[in-house]
Amino acid sequence: MSKLFYTKYKKSLDFFIKNALNEDILTGDLTGEACISNNSFMTAKLKVKSPCIIAGIELVEKILKYYDSKIEFKKLIDDGAFVNSNSTPFIVKGNAKSILATERLVLNTMQRMSGIATITNKLKKKINPFKTILLDTRKTTPNFRYPEKWAVKIGGGENHRMGLFDAIMIKDNHIDFSNNIEDVLDKTHKYLNKIKTVKPNIIVEVRNLLEIKKVLKFKWIDRLLLDNMSVPELEDAIKLIDGKFQTEASGQIDEFNIIDVAKTGVNYISMGALTHSAPHIDLSLKAC
Repeated sequence: MSKLFYTKYKKSLDFFIKNALNEDILTGDLTGEACISNNSFMTAKLKVKSPCIIAGIELVEKILKYYDSKIEFKKLIDDGAFVNSNSTPFIVKGNAKSILATERLVLNTMQRMSGIATITNKLKKKINPFKTILLDTRKTTPNFRYPEKWAVKIGGGENHRMGLFDAIMIKDNHIDFSNNIEDVLDKTHKYLNKIKTVKPNIIVEVRNLLEIKKVLKFKWIDRLLLDNMSVPELEDAIKLIDGKFQTEASGQIDEFNIIDVAKTGVNYISMGALTHSAPHIDLSLKAC
């Protein structure tokens, strides 16, 4: 699974690696140049300081070898594994300057990704008895979206659209700008008839039963996003939709009510909190 994500989004992830290294190192690591000799060799290991779902191992191997192709990387634990405190997911050997220069990017990446994978895994386990799929959103850190969405996959969730370019998602502001949900959908249908590419997924956000009733006739829609609805409102919405479209619940969902939301029968639950509120996991890279 982890390797498939990198293969699919290689161009974007390589772009992230290049720019993240440039952001931190730019013209060089002054401290390393000042006190570490060019031919110094070191071995370091990643230490886990709190239990988590580990994530980012494959990505940090790419980071290290992008910066210095001679670095030796020994993976001891796979992405997605549960690890306890004092676990050692990998050992790295090579030029001391290279390892020290990339240390902070390696830790930042894995701390962030492991936090996201851990909270995703926790919430996914809560809804495992149901058929509901847990999704992330576009509420990601600028320039860090692909690692964050990779972490969601590692934790057992699935990715919503990667960006504005791979799905049509008609939201409240699109509707309010036009003052008419039916007009927005008519224009969208005309656009779909004009484009020659494969039809993207069509997701329409609805806020109440009245909006649902208005969109039921547009049978080419793929999914209705039920926005900020209470559990009773979701139950009424599911009954009204009656299987005509896929359904997605979003907004006001947390670890305390996610099971009740899944019980309504929605196909998807999307949560921005998977990425914007995940805690960082305490990790360190120590010489050994």
